[in-house]
Parts: sequence; C-alpha cells; structure tokens
Amino acid sequence: MNILLLGKTGQLGWELERTLSPLGKLTALDYPDVDFTKPETLSDTVRNVAPDFIVNAVAYTQVDQAEREPERVRLINAIATGVLAEEAFHLNAGLIHYSTDYVFDGSKGSAYVESDFPNPLNIYGQTKLDGERAIQQVGGNYLILRTSWVYSIRQGGFVTKVLQWARQQTTLRMVTDQVGSPTYARMLAEVTGQLLACSQGSVEWLGAHRGLYHLAGSGAASRFEWAQEILNYDKNAHEHVVKEILPALTPEFPTLAQRPLFSALNCQLFTKTFQLTLPHWTTALRMCMDV
Repeated sequence: MNILLLGKTGQLGWELERTLSPLGKLTALDYPDVDFTKPETLSDTVRNVAPDFIVNAVAYTQVDQAEREPERVRLINAIATGVLAEEAFHLNAGLIHYSTDYVFDGSKGSAYVESDFPNPLNIYGQTKLDGERAIQQVGGNYLILRTSWVYSIRQGGFVTKVLQWARQQTTLRMVTDQVGSPTYARMLAEVTGQLLACSQGSVEWLGAHRGLYHLAGSGAASRFEWAQEILNYDKNAHEHVVKEILPALTPEFPTLAQRPLFSALNCQLFTKTFQLTLPHWTTALRMCMDV
C-alpha cells in the first residue's frame, strides 16, 4: 500500500504519520515541501509519489484570522482540495479528506447528520464546505470525514490552553452555550488507519463506501463542561492556581468570526457503514491526559 500523507506536522497529521506508517510505504509531507497556497504545484507532487491512497490533513484552521485573509484560506481549504481530488481521480487513487462541524450554523439544536443543510457562519466553514463540494464534484474513490473540536496534548489548542490558564489565573470563565463533540486527534488517526487496513489496499473497497461521513468523539459537551473535565483529569493538578470556573455566554467574548453554538455531530452513519466508532469524548480525554 502506497500512501501519501499531506499535513504531517499538524496535530492530526502528527498522529496520522505514526498510525499509517505500519500499513505500507508512507510519504509524509508538509510545508515547504508541499504548498497549498500554490495549488498548481500539487499535481507534480502527487504524480511523483503515485500513491494508492491520499490522506489530506492540511487545512487553514485559524478561524478568526481567516476572516482577515479569505483568499489565502480559499486556496488552502477549497481550491487545493479540488486539485487533490482531480489528481486522485486520474490516478484511480483513494482520497481521505477531513472537514468540519463549522459547515453548520448551529441552529438545529441537536446533533447534525450528514443530510442536514450546511450553512457556514464564517470564512473557515465556508471554504471547508467548498472543499467538500469540490471533491464530490470530481467523484472517484473518496471519503470526506467531518469532525469536531479536534485536540491533542502536543500542540496548542483548547486542552493545552485550559491547562495553561489553570496555572496562571485563579478564576476561569468558559462559555456554556457553545456545544460540540471533542475529538482526540489520536483516535481520529487510529480510525483512519483502521479504514485503510480494512481496505487491504483496495481502492475499489474505498470507492464502494465513498461519501461524506461524520466522525467525532461520541457525545457532546459545552466548552464549560470540557474545561471542567480537563482539569479533573490533570495529573499535575497540584500546580493549579485556579479556584473556580464560572459559566459565561459567547457574546461576552467578541471574536472576528461567528461560531455555531451547537455543532455536535451524529456519527451513526459511519458506525453503521464501517462498524467503527470513536469512544465517548470523556474516555478519549482521559486517555489523552494519561499520555
């Protein structure tokens, strides 16, 4: 099995490189060896590797900064993704691509399924949706995996920020009205590896199951609940100076980009199709904090 991984230095890509390497020949690339702001250069990269499978973990994910540079975000999240889909199609290769719960506006009030109408509130979400549609328009052997609130302990993100704040501030204020499905990057990478292992190198197997799926940590939590559990599982809690976590609402923290308030994902279609699932978000968080 010849696999091309793009985005090896991101929090998901870091886990993917270690998960996918036992499955066959793995070529793992990131900037500057591959530059998604120059989509026209990607074709040569893909053709030189001639992979059986492309796993794309590249994304512009700085949600607020994206509002300041929409064209750069569009190049990375939408146009370059379309180029990858075209190259995968021409090579008859499989493509696994990750998208986001931010394609939804959060107004549904319950966990989103794949057939729910997307309505992004920000540039990041819109460009990720455009990337999904570019892949679907090309067709071929693809899986689009929408996920939610991805985190790891190795790189900056909500978990590491909460741990840092707990050591600096006596009072933390966390929003209770933003709800999602926290997803441990390692679990997401391991399920990706299981998918490729199930394929036994058959691109046709992937094609037979092609489509859009939700894949995130089971259950849902607010940022407030998530922060509470992070501190509960911190093995170095003796370092905390924080005394209390207070509930707050999103309008109290103005940001450039508007965020969906309820973007939890229903992953039953993925489970039914592949007989795989991610653990409950609290279980995965405990595993992450034990690393």
